[in-house]
Amino acid sequence: MTAKRLKIPPTKSTLLTLKRKVTFLELGVSLLERKKELLTRLVYERLKQYRELRNEAKTVLETAYHWLGITHTRMGDRSLQQAALGLNPPFEIKILPHSSIGVQYPAVAAKLLDLQPVGLMGTDTSFDETRHHLADMVVLLAKLGEAETALWRLLEEQRKTQKRVNALKYNVIPKYHNTIHFIKSTLEEEDRNTLFQIKILRENLN
Repeated sequence: MTAKRLKIPPTKSTLLTLKRKVTFLELGVSLLERKKELLTRLVYERLKQYRELRNEAKTVLETAYHWLGITHTRMGDRSLQQAALGLNPPFEIKILPHSSIGVQYPAVAAKLLDLQPVGLMGTDTSFDETRHHLADMVVLLAKLGEAETALWRLLEEQRKTQKRVNALKYNVIPKYHNTIHFIKSTLEEEDRNTLFQIKILRENLN
């Protein structure tokens, strides 16, 4: 389907303005295509990271719940709840804003802390092992959450950028080119008419 032209007066000043705008729009397409390439590279990097973290998380989750099951069996609900009361989290998580190529997403900084000592009365030796593995699980899931959020936001920005490129390349710029062609043809036709009229006047004067 041929792109339509702009409804503007076919004048020389309009022609010059349109030519400048087309140059600017073509530069914009070039920059957007470069941005799309960078986004694609980041998407593949984040996708690889996400898959690695997801596979690692599966193993860590299985290990953590394995030890939790052992501790629960040995200590029971009541003792386990009492032992956990008042304990500080064995991890530290900070969420900060981050940006890549104009895409905003949260950056998660997570690290393990030393386990807070607990009294030996009523606890099993597996209790600290369970706490350690659960802390590992939380830290890894925090990193996985960052990777997944970043991946989806980068994919969304990539989609929007491609949409803008398509709109400019296949709609806006062709419409400008059609208008430029129309104005050129109109001005050339006016010049030919003017020359013809001048020729007729000269012939009548002779």
